[in-house]
Amino acid sequence: MEVNEKCDVYSFGVLTLEVIMGNHPGDLISYLSSSLSSSATTSTTHDIQVKDILDQRLKPPRNQVAFKLVLIAKLALACLATNPKSRPTMQEVSKKLSIEKAPTLEL
Repeated sequence: MEVNEKCDVYSFGVLTLEVIMGNHPGDLISYLSSSLSSSATTSTTHDIQVKDILDQRLKPPRNQVAFKLVLIAKLALACLATNPKSRPTMQEVSKKLSIEKAPTLEL
């Protein structure tokens, strides 16, 4: 295994999902990698909903917070691509996170 920036971005994806889920995303990562390897000849989209991976101890997010959370989850999943060349760079991750405006707080 070659240690490079793509390992860092993978770690970022794991850590991000761990924060969202409230525990290590090992089962989710195993599911994603096994379903990708079993469908190596066809492209598969995963119908994973944020509500299914969100830490159940938290209230479900609403409005802009929910929108932002979906974007972050999609970005984290992109960081877990099986092929390191398919993963975004940390610079791309940083750019996508900084482009999105912070959600307004609902009081």
